[in-house]
Amino acid sequence: MKVVFRTIAIGFATIAFGVTVAAATAYFITNNKAVSNEQESGKVENSFITKAAYSDASFKHVDLTDAAEKSVHAVVHIKSTQNSKTRTIRRAPDIYDFFFGDGTGREQTIRTQPRVGFGSGVILSKDGYIVTNNHVIADADEITVTLNDNRTLQARFIGADEKTDLALIKIESESDLDFLPVGDSDALKVGEWVLAVGNPFNLTSTVTAGIVSAKARSLGVYNGGIESFIQTDAAINQGNSGGALVNAKGELVGINAVLSSPTGSYAGYGFAIPVSIMTKVVSDLKEFGTVQRAVLGIMGGTVTSELNEEKELGTVDGVYVSEVLADGAAAAAGIQSGDVIIGLDGKSVKNMAQMQEMLVTHLPGDKVTVKLLRDRKEKEIVVELKNVQGNTGVVKNVDLDLLGAEFKEIGDKEKKNYNIAYGLKIISVSKGLFKDAGIGEGVIILKVNGTPMKSIDDLQKCVKQANASSEQVLFMTCITPSGRKAYYSVGLSQE
Repeated sequence: MKVVFRTIAIGFATIAFGVTVAAATAYFITNNKAVSNEQESGKVENSFITKAAYSDASFKHVDLTDAAEKSVHAVVHIKSTQNSKTRTIRRAPDIYDFFFGDGTGREQTIRTQPRVGFGSGVILSKDGYIVTNNHVIADADEITVTLNDNRTLQARFIGADEKTDLALIKIESESDLDFLPVGDSDALKVGEWVLAVGNPFNLTSTVTAGIVSAKARSLGVYNGGIESFIQTDAAINQGNSGGALVNAKGELVGINAVLSSPTGSYAGYGFAIPVSIMTKVVSDLKEFGTVQRAVLGIMGGTVTSELNEEKELGTVDGVYVSEVLADGAAAAAGIQSGDVIIGLDGKSVKNMAQMQEMLVTHLPGDKVTVKLLRDRKEKEIVVELKNVQGNTGVVKNVDLDLLGAEFKEIGDKEKKNYNIAYGLKIISVSKGLFKDAGIGEGVIILKVNGTPMKSIDDLQKCVKQANASSEQVLFMTCITPSGRKAYYSVGLSQE
């Protein structure tokens, strides 16, 4: 009987254990299934459970196809042609000229070879205005534009600005043209997707993608010009110059301009001129034929940690004012040498490139609020901006298409330095007769055809009189930047 009872007890115990195990197993299976279902539905409440991946429904893809489609129809191929020319130059005098000539050298006729260049451009309006880089069409006698539909049209030169490397041309079409809407380059963020659209290596309608790598870059490639580049890793090569940098919305945010590479081909970095600069330049070229540039009238540079340590400025950001130009806007407002400009119209200024980009959107006569540090103390000054001629008026072109130069009346400092009472200083030279004659920036014109150059109006009158005369020549008495007298003759004939 004891054996029977023991066997029965063991049987009941085994059954009870089996039921317990089965119940526990069922419990864990049920709970695991619930957790799995919660994970699949995305409703996990347990903070210890983390989803390793999101479904496609919760992930936003960047689709650039629409932006690319809009862009390729508004970006054009540009061919610029320089025709062969015959020029007469005067050689430097040699020993033969000193003994048997007049000592001034002999004239020599040379013939230049025709040159052809290629680049890109962006249509800005349905009536055919196109923006490109100045270096794409500089010195071109003929400009040919090929549209994305393979139509080829002749373009007309409207104007150019060497300091920003931008130029404006125009084509005529029987139908409205596709164009790119202009976006906001100030709103661009580092890391944002962009497209570079152009014609690298003559491969038309090429689109590459990348991100904004940096903003307000200065490279020193424009020799004193205005630089505040958008840096991108979208592939840019030779032929992309003048093409479009486009955001994901299909808006124009920059004009591709510079390739930085040790080999001359794409090496990871490209640079574009922001539309904040482009818009102002294009508007001025259309209205005035030249850029109405507002300047502060200072010399200086970006603050560095070394400069901060040396001068004890109290900041590593901003623009250090090393010199205040006489008769300039800054001098009139009370800005001093040693000040550090840290803000402009409520926006912070980190470097010179950023400040230039802000100023280029203004006109002479505009008032801006400059925030600066003086002796480590913040100060705000209202400055009325002036133009490069030192006033707030419209800069006169003086037949820019003909002479290709801009001028300003000399100031008291230059009068004293050169011991002269008057003169017009050449402040920029672009495509035109002055460049062909070898007349560069910094030359001071004293007289033209015997008339003293006391104002820009004096030069304008002389040009008009010479155009109406039979000779059509400007005989100019000048002073070079080194202080030497120089004499130039410039023919106004377009033959």
